[in-house]
Amino acid sequence: MHSQFIEAITWPFKRRSSTIVLFYSTLLVGAFIGTRYMNVPSIGATRLIRKALPGSKNVPTKNLLKRIGVHLQCDKQGNSTTQTCPNHYPTKLNPIKKTARKCPDYFKWIHDDLGPWKAKGITREMVESAKRLAFFRIVVVDGKLYWEKYRDAYQTRDVFTIWGILQLLRLYPGKLPDLDLMFEAGDIAVVYKSNYTGHEWNAPPLFHYCKDDHTLDIPFPDWSFWGWPEINIKGWEELKKDLEEGNKRIPWMERLPFAFWKGNAFMGDRIKLIECNSTDQWNAHIATQDWEEESKKGFKSSNLVDQCVHRYKIYIEGIAWSVSEKYILACDSMSLLVTPRWYEFFTRSLIPMKHFWPINPDPNKLCKSIKFAVSWGNNHKQKAQKIAKAGSKFIQEQLMMDNVYDYMFHLLNEYSKLLKYKPSLDLGANETCSEKMACFEEALQKQFRVDSMVKGPSEKDPCILQPPQEPQVIKAFLDKQDNVRRRVDGWVMKGSSGRDL
Repeated sequence: MHSQFIEAITWPFKRRSSTIVLFYSTLLVGAFIGTRYMNVPSIGATRLIRKALPGSKNVPTKNLLKRIGVHLQCDKQGNSTTQTCPNHYPTKLNPIKKTARKCPDYFKWIHDDLGPWKAKGITREMVESAKRLAFFRIVVVDGKLYWEKYRDAYQTRDVFTIWGILQLLRLYPGKLPDLDLMFEAGDIAVVYKSNYTGHEWNAPPLFHYCKDDHTLDIPFPDWSFWGWPEINIKGWEELKKDLEEGNKRIPWMERLPFAFWKGNAFMGDRIKLIECNSTDQWNAHIATQDWEEESKKGFKSSNLVDQCVHRYKIYIEGIAWSVSEKYILACDSMSLLVTPRWYEFFTRSLIPMKHFWPINPDPNKLCKSIKFAVSWGNNHKQKAQKIAKAGSKFIQEQLMMDNVYDYMFHLLNEYSKLLKYKPSLDLGANETCSEKMACFEEALQKQFRVDSMVKGPSEKDPCILQPPQEPQVIKAFLDKQDNVRRRVDGWVMKGSSGRDL
């Protein structure tokens, strides 16, 4: 590991004599070890390197930060309550690369989700009216994050969500404006349109993980992007790499020729899926998952990478949306999406019969719809594999963590423009930072957070957010999706071969 570190950091000086390189490499390793094991701030190591290396003033600090990383600075004698937030981290983003990259298509829904408040803005009273529904409140002032907890979230949803926003602040220091927002961390969206018909602008703005056509909650990336330690699921950046490698184990044509689903079947609409558990009758294998038993066995049979061995994988909602959707779509299998009621921030730009095969959620048609999809795929292997690859490519390329952070940035930035007051600190809010949330956690919790930690400021600005689309354009897009679903339903009911695809 040390040899790799020396190789990465000494590359600008390789043309110097080997003696000089050896001397300064030793100095650099000492700085690294101090950072890694003695809690010496690595930004301090950067200053040391720049001072020591001949001509290093011409080497951009950004390059050095990228190679060294800005690590956690944990108090040696501290604990979770006395740990302080260090002040060595950069407070301003100085990108060395200018970007002309447009944001992915699903970013367009930011404008739609914030639409109810665009005309009249958001007052402090409106934000505070959401307190009765929220799990916690987040205030960002001068680049520092403060939060106040109102009630317990399930497992560690709340702290990993806050951890994600802290990483956004590390990625784009000084870029995010002051904020004041309420967050709901349950399953089901709670701000119903019907309660504000005709005056949606007065609804409480509430961030959440999902919404549907009947609610006004503001979708935000869920906690699992930074890890779900309770069920041993890595943060998305690491897991996505594993899934990409796992997809290479078995070529699509050699995979098991039926549909697969595994999870907690005894929640929401999933109970009806159990009736489809027959590879002979319905071309489907439905496996129930007891997470309590699985945890006792060390999660040996729940590795997501090991489940990418089927040509077809089923996604079905539980109580509301499920974080499993991205894992299923990333598997290089043709995803059979039981038409969802709920959607998260990226799923509204998924196109049926391009990225996935739509499955009718009607309990009387569900099994038949799954059977037809598998039969069609096995009779049209190249077309089915094309859909599988398109869905997986969407997740692998459009849902990179860079894009997740950029989505968070633009959503929060656009939201801040609507605030009609200057956010300020409340007495109940406490400052937090990466150190306070990771230094003294138990081993697995700490590992998941450190693995998902942003190591240094970005080298470039966020992607460019496109302007809002006209309502008729969005309507045409959604109507086209509905038409495709109805056409597929027609094939299933008639027993058609689906040749008109």
